[in-house]
Amino acid sequence: MTLDAEDTKLVVLARGARGRAAAAEGAAVRDEDGRTYAAATVTLPSLQLTALQAAAAAALASGARRVEAAVIVGGAQSADPASRAVAADLSAPVLILADAQGTPLSRVAP
Repeated sequence: MTLDAEDTKLVVLARGARGRAAAAEGAAVRDEDGRTYAAATVTLPSLQLTALQAAAAAALASGARRVEAAVIVGGAQSADPASRAVAADLSAPVLILADAQGTPLSRVAP
């Protein structure tokens, strides 16, 4: 599976977020204005977010209303229900799953 330059950028951002946090997953989203947001899985006793939920929260906190694309890096063969739900909430037409090295595995409908 090949990605265009903008989606490849999201994979790079998601991989970086995952690596910096030493997390199970990293995610990145691109909003309707082309701005990008990246985050990693958050696991605290009082707060648990998937990487995509955290990236979406950053986008929403910055004023985004929807996203054009979302990427999850970590190697899962499918997106978890919480990540699919947030992608659907933000009307993401594209959800890309990639392995830990950033190799795209699949495109799924949110």
